[in-house]
Amino acid sequence: MKFPDRKLPRLSGLDYSSPNFYFVTICTHNRQKIFGMPDSLNRLGLIAESELVNIPEHYSNVNVDKYVIMPNHIHAIIVIDESESERSRPFPTLSTIIGLYKSGVSRKIHEIYPDIEVWQKSFYDKVIRNEAAYLDIWQYIDENPLKWELDEYNLW
Repeated sequence: MKFPDRKLPRLSGLDYSSPNFYFVTICTHNRQKIFGMPDSLNRLGLIAESELVNIPEHYSNVNVDKYVIMPNHIHAIIVIDESESERSRPFPTLSTIIGLYKSGVSRKIHEIYPDIEVWQKSFYDKVIRNEAAYLDIWQYIDENPLKWELDEYNLW
């Protein structure tokens, strides 16, 4: 049986380690509502938030500019800056950064609930190309908690 070719989720030809602003969405496995509400994160949501804000501790040229933790997904603006150090070793790609984040969250959650599957495979990303797009995404992240009731019926 031949399976259909899987669509690659990243843009062809883009260096995802290059300085840029990226809008990412990371979903939980089967869209499980495991993080609590945005205004009252539960223990698992606090783990997800803590690991997210600690990303710059792992990569000096990476920042989390804006984020929201929703019950079953996370939106964030990840910024990869110019590095002042030499490129003697490869800089992390966006996929490496998100992979490290997801594994860190999973490891800590598995200390509490060893059998839970935390994440959906991969993640969604969009390169933020200009200030207008940046401002639109910033507003979307701010307003996402207000739209949660509608989101529950959104099948994505």
